[in-house]
Amino acid sequence: HAPKRVRKLLLHRRQINKLVGAVEREGMTLVPLKLYFNEKGRAKLELGLARGKKMHDKRETEKKRSWERERGRLLRARG
Repeated sequence: HAPKRVRKLLLHRRQINKLVGAVEREGMTLVPLKLYFNEKGRAKLELGLARGKKMHDKRETEKKRSWERERGRLLRARG
């Protein structure tokens, strides 16, 4: 039994084409949102299409992360 073998994605051809097109043309990413087992014991995977952040969003996130880090240091130093 090979647990890491490649598994077939059970979707209609049109759904697969839509996902592949979005990933290849629009630069989107397929993201696994939820993995669960149904009543029959089959694994189900919920997929999502995600768009990457723009440069200004990345900078904003980095500023927030750095401020949270700095705030934690200040609070630890005080208390």
